Amino acid sequence: MSLRPALSAAAGAALLLLAAAPAVTAHADPTESVTVDPVGRIAADGTVTLSGTYRCVAGTGPVFVSSSVGQSADGAKHGIGGTRAVCDGAAHAWQNTGKATPDDLEPGAAHVEATLMELRPDTGLPLPRFHAVQQQDVTLTKA
Repeated sequence: MSLRPALSAAAGAALLLLAAAPAVTAHADPTESVTVDPVGRIAADGTVTLSGTYRCVAGTGPVFVSSSVGQSADGAKHGIGGTRAVCDGAAHAWQNTGKATPDDLEPGAAHVEATLMELRPDTGLPLPRFHAVQQQDVTLTKA
C-alpha cells in the first residue's frame, strides 16, 4: 500500500471517529493555525485539489490536515483527502486531493473547511483533539 492511500484511509478513519465522539471539544493552542488558499482546482475527471498552510506544536499522536468542500445550498460537504502534519511550531504547506462522491462539484464558488486534528491515544482508543479549524469561501477553477 502506498503512503497516500494509507494517509487518506487514516484521515477517513479520523472522520468516522469524529462522528462517534460528539462530546470532544477543541483545546487549541493560540499559536496553532490552519489556512485555506482562496483558489482550489477541479480537474475534468472531478478530482479536487485544495491547499493552504498550517502551524502546530508537538502532540502525543499523529496530526492530520483534513479538508472538505461544498457548493450546495443545503450545506452538504465532500471530504477531500488528508495530509499528515509535521508539528514543530513552524509554518508548513498542505495540499489535499480527492474526488467528491457523488461527483457534483463544478468550477465556481465553493465553501471549504480545513481542520488540523490530532488522534490522541490517551485512552487506548484514538480520540480527536482539534488544533485549529478554518472555514473559507473559495473559487474552484478548472485544472
